[in-house]
Amino acid sequence: MSLNNQVLDKPVSAELPSVEANLTYLVPTAEKPVNYTYEPPAGIPRTNATYQTHKLPIYNARSISENISLDREGFAFTGHNTNVRNFYDEDEVRRVYYPEAEQLLKEVTGATKVVIFDHTLRNAGNSKPGENNIKEPAKRVHNDFTAKSGYTRARLELAARGVDDDIEALLKQRFAIINVWRAIATPIQESPLAVCDAQSIAPTELVAGDLVYRDRVGETYGVTYNSKHKWFYFPQMHRDEALFIKCFDSAEEGHARFAAHTAFEDPTSPANAPPRESIELRTFVFYPA
Repeated sequence: MSLNNQVLDKPVSAELPSVEANLTYLVPTAEKPVNYTYEPPAGIPRTNATYQTHKLPIYNARSISENISLDREGFAFTGHNTNVRNFYDEDEVRRVYYPEAEQLLKEVTGATKVVIFDHTLRNAGNSKPGENNIKEPAKRVHNDFTAKSGYTRARLELAARGVDDDIEALLKQRFAIINVWRAIATPIQESPLAVCDAQSIAPTELVAGDLVYRDRVGETYGVTYNSKHKWFYFPQMHRDEALFIKCFDSAEEGHARFAAHTAFEDPTSPANAPPRESIELRTFVFYPA
């Protein structure tokens, strides 16, 4: 068996360096999970979901990064220089980083069309809910879209952007939602991101939940625990590296569709490590017909 086929099988991953860390999983319940993105009206809880932590190994995937692919494991990693000077400058991100990322995604995926529709900055030290758009790292195992909301969000965002193509025709061809994740300051030590090999997640472990915004209701997947989940990370990520996470694929067979991910507390991180500073882009990637 070639290394490429065996890359994340136990014999190989067991040889990789790893850390043991607590990951926060959804506890299954009878009712659909609901999470509010803002302080809800009096008497309504911020969430009705229950979570539980489980300790799992998270493997250092740097040495096998060239053998990991978006279509098999659901994530990928590459070096990539950026010309952005200040990621906190909204105009510069849209003017410089969006075109850079669009070109990079075309090279990595072979896509014919890429539409970047959203970005999120994370920095626990600077996050001020209600005052700015900077968020804290998300420390629950999740996936940003579901089999349903991938299409819903695509229709919404493509229409809002006045995309020239026939949207319904566009959504009949294969497309994916891919996050492009990057450190934007010092190499990341605090709250690094872990990604789960999509092949190790059973469909029944993905639980659709409502994500309530002030103007709309989205749908994301929480993930229930299974000791067979295989977790990986790329320690000390710096600003000239990019991690790709597939959050949705319209192809129902033959490709990874949903790669769960979460920030985690790295036990090897120094106590005085600066807060993690990162940016993630959310993108639609359209494959050749």
